[in-house]
Amino acid sequence: MNKIEYCNDIMVRLEELLFHELSGCAAWKVELVGIDFIQAKEIKGSTPEEVIQNCIKEITASGLVKEMTYSIDGRDIKLELTMKDCVHLPKEVKLKQDGVKPYICPITNMILDQLIEKLNFETTYMAEVNINENTGECRVKSAIYKDEDNIGLVCDWSKE
Repeated sequence: MNKIEYCNDIMVRLEELLFHELSGCAAWKVELVGIDFIQAKEIKGSTPEEVIQNCIKEITASGLVKEMTYSIDGRDIKLELTMKDCVHLPKEVKLKQDGVKPYICPITNMILDQLIEKLNFETTYMAEVNINENTGECRVKSAIYKDEDNIGLVCDWSKE
């Protein structure tokens, strides 16, 4: 077992335990998993696009993912990230096999964190993680709210 497998196995166990945690309090802290990596970088940008592109450059340069793209749609509140060959894909696959729908994405957390840190977005949340172990691709949908006037806006993501 190599170090990456070891780390992913630890994350699987943690995610399973948090999934079954009775009080429900731990689930609100999972957005902090993974952000230390990106906070140690000098991410710059004055728009969401610039911040996200600069995060993607750091994430791909480090080898955490092979390829990564994004789109912002749905009244500018839906951020969709697509990752190919992510270092955490084995974690997602194992969770899925164990009957736990993956809900922690450290790579997505990095980008959401930087939107809050660099652009003072009011809040963000990860809504959905879809993995395809056959293609090695993950697609994550998140909501991003730049200010409190946008909180509560909704869009029909299924039509996009």
